[in-house]
Amino acid sequence: MLVYLKIFRYNPEAGRSTPSFDTYNIEAQPTDRVLDLLEHVKGHVDGTLSFRRSCAHGVCGSDAMRINGRNMLACKVLVKDVGNEITVEPILGLPVLKDMIVDMEPFFDSYKAVMPYLVNDEVPADGKERLQSPEQRERFDDTTKCIMCAACTTSCPVYWADDQYVGPAAIVNAHRFIFDSRDQAGGERLKILSDHGGVFRCRTAFNCTEACPREIHVTQAIAEVKQAITG
Repeated sequence: MLVYLKIFRYNPEAGRSTPSFDTYNIEAQPTDRVLDLLEHVKGHVDGTLSFRRSCAHGVCGSDAMRINGRNMLACKVLVKDVGNEITVEPILGLPVLKDMIVDMEPFFDSYKAVMPYLVNDEVPADGKERLQSPEQRERFDDTTKCIMCAACTTSCPVYWADDQYVGPAAIVNAHRFIFDSRDQAGGERLKILSDHGGVFRCRTAFNCTEACPREIHVTQAIAEVKQAITG
């Protein structure tokens, strides 16, 4: 099939300081991924095209971008599912550095702010490991699936407008430890997330849940953290 591919371009270091679009007509298979099309353009048409990618199998989360207006992983989207007119743009809410590459530092700063790691200085009674029942593990199982692609956070209209809001991904990763029976810093995380930039900035638009390529129930996780704060 012939695909009409429209790609966002921005490169201030090479004189393209005004965002624009380049278009390409590409022969593709319906089962090709959008990432395959981008690789074709970069490898055979314009080597200056820039985008992030790594595993190309929906695990690393590197290639989140807007495809026909929706946040997706380019490596998971098949051409047949988006049609023969495809527009590719960088995710919103983060500064664009070049083409589809955005500055992820604000995103990771928010992530680090919620203490996304296990806190427990007590030595287990048997001196070996901290045991957990299947039921206790299931309590936070959904939020362990986050791959930090930023698709949820950069689909959030509150995040676009408020640079103090930590965003859905940070809350999801806080949830993963708040409800972990082995962790001892849940209260500290809840205090962090009760502040101005925390969970109560969420307006329950569900954009984050729809955007998540791992099908995490993001809005539900945010609601559960809200409930834990309010008691």
